[in-house]
Amino acid sequence: MRFGVFKELSSGETRVALVPDAVKLLLKKKHAVLVESGAGLAASIPDAEFAAAGAQIIPDAAQLAALADCLLKVHAVSNEQAAVLPEGKGLIGFLAPLRNPELVQILARRRIFSFSLDAIPRISRAQSMDTLSSMATIAGYRAVLLAANQLPKFLPMLTTAAGTIRPSQCLVLGAGVAGLQAIATARRLGAVVEAFDVRSAVREQVRSLGATFIEIAGQENLEDKGGYAKQVSAETLAQQQKLLHERARVADFIISTAQVPGKPAPRLITREMVADMKPGSVIVDLAAESGGNCELTQANQTVRQYGVTILGPTNLPATLPLDASRMFARNLSNFIQEITNENGFTMDWKNEIFAETCITLNGEVNQKRRTP
Repeated sequence: MRFGVFKELSSGETRVALVPDAVKLLLKKKHAVLVESGAGLAASIPDAEFAAAGAQIIPDAAQLAALADCLLKVHAVSNEQAAVLPEGKGLIGFLAPLRNPELVQILARRRIFSFSLDAIPRISRAQSMDTLSSMATIAGYRAVLLAANQLPKFLPMLTTAAGTIRPSQCLVLGAGVAGLQAIATARRLGAVVEAFDVRSAVREQVRSLGATFIEIAGQENLEDKGGYAKQVSAETLAQQQKLLHERARVADFIISTAQVPGKPAPRLITREMVADMKPGSVIVDLAAESGGNCELTQANQTVRQYGVTILGPTNLPATLPLDASRMFARNLSNFIQEITNENGFTMDWKNEIFAETCITLNGEVNQKRRTP
């Protein structure tokens, strides 16, 4: 197959779907790779490096779309871009079908054979393809650095000529991949860390990183079969907020990562909780794109209320574009090898990875996938 790598057009997006090492891997599998000129520049990868790896450099997106059998992107194409894609092409990227139902319908009308990387199932065999986890690792790491940059104090305990400086107190909400990386990074920088998650199964992971796991006494394990957090009841949410209100009062910074796939982010930090935090405290809300865990969060904005700084970044992986692209590309190349063979797409509907990630085909929406 001929795979085409688009230059990303989304505002602030600096990643590229493939890197030269991934190009070489696909060439070994008898695929061809076409790269739009300048696609890797924001990630510090010039066209010459792609060409040296064996990719063909194509001058513009329209020509690339015409020549490639399957188009590769990080972010979803816009509705406008999707409407002019040549019919019958393949498309792989973060399509977020549950949040973009109109895009899904456009892709179906254009008879695009599309796959969404955010739909890769949480099974052992798919770990090497899990782009969401790779990007969450970066987000958790960067979130702590953002908080440290905003705090008016050190993170570690220091013994100085002016006496001993106490370490900062960190509260991490959600102990998925991003949360665990945030815990590890905050601990490496010397902060004292507490973490909360509705899934009691992550308790030992949190403790293994040197953090304290806080939980509601007697709470059931709210984890679905895919390993994600379930949406909680109003009563459970009220208990959570009471507990978190107590812990927020002593925190110097909060890293918030709690999300439920396909639903608005749970509201864990209320205005009243923010008002009770220490002046100079910082909240980095990684759930900003899906509505935010904090009531005051605004996506891609810095909000200052009650002496607290609230950050709502939505694309932290793009702030480390070189390594983010390398990680994404390795996951993507593994995924491509899983769903293709020498004849094109495998069409193996018994393969859970293929069946779950396929969004549209033959002018229809794949009903295997959950749709709004």
